[in-house]
Amino acid sequence: MGPDPAVAAVRRAVRRAIADLPEGTPLLVACSGGADSLALAAATAFEAPRAGRAAGGVTVDHGLQEGSARVAERVVRTMRELGLDPAESVAVTVDGDGGPENAARRARYAALDGAARRLGAAVLLGHTLDDQAETVLLGLARGSGARSLAGMPPVFRRGDVRYIRPLLDLDRTTTRKACTALGLQPWEDPHNRDPAYTRVRVRHRVLPALEEALGPGVPQALARTARLLRDDAEALDALAERAHAEAARDGELQVAALEGLPRAVRTRVLRRAAVSAGSPAGTLAAVHVDELDRLITRWRGQRHVDLPGGVRAFRTRGRLRFERREW
Repeated sequence: MGPDPAVAAVRRAVRRAIADLPEGTPLLVACSGGADSLALAAATAFEAPRAGRAAGGVTVDHGLQEGSARVAERVVRTMRELGLDPAESVAVTVDGDGGPENAARRARYAALDGAARRLGAAVLLGHTLDDQAETVLLGLARGSGARSLAGMPPVFRRGDVRYIRPLLDLDRTTTRKACTALGLQPWEDPHNRDPAYTRVRVRHRVLPALEEALGPGVPQALARTARLLRDDAEALDALAERAHAEAARDGELQVAALEGLPRAVRTRVLRRAAVSAGSPAGTLAAVHVDELDRLITRWRGQRHVDLPGGVRAFRTRGRLRFERREW
């Protein structure tokens, strides 16, 4: 008798996701203790030795609620029981610009980057199809363009660290069923029901309202839209990367090199430059990029554009310069 169908589905997703990694690359599961990452941890502990790979786990203690250290200890203990080695907790400080969600995300990824580099590992993240649907809706609300509608990529890099999302084609119902079948007790993060967070409101109010109005299958349709747009977005991003390299001089952008570009490429160059200058990607919206574009295509002597994160863009002497202000 084989494993429960949900368990088999999560294991199959992990097996496929790690198949293209260089031989012997260790795996590191980012596990919050929730159902998605817990199911991922169990599947990775099962699949990694069969693929000839070492597998560990890390949980990030954001310190945002009372008892977070105890929760982290419990998650570490569970990961060890599953067979992940090493299994560790990393405490971080959440602060900085861009709101609590962006600050927590920055701190979390910095901790994961450090753990992955110590082990030379690829990091596995537990984002699911439902997370992808939420991301697409948030992108629509921000008006951030095709890149946001393409959602979260299944594979990406932060510097020299490779990140993989094996579960993007599976929904939360599957991961919860997998945990139940394996006798695992997920931790329910209170923040996941706090309406102060935008993503929580999308999850518990917006998506249910859309399904009530349009019928079932909205998350699946949104995730499918993301897959269809990803190839287009990646092709445009590649063009923008080359255009940025050609336009950049001494930390500034040459206006003449940008003026003749297709708008889809030019705005990507501008967005990339703004983010590199310190404007948080999560709060840099289309309206900000549009104002940057006006400095290139409809300049009438306007002095500057203010961007999230205290970044200011100036056009002077045929160049676009970004500065971050210290308050």
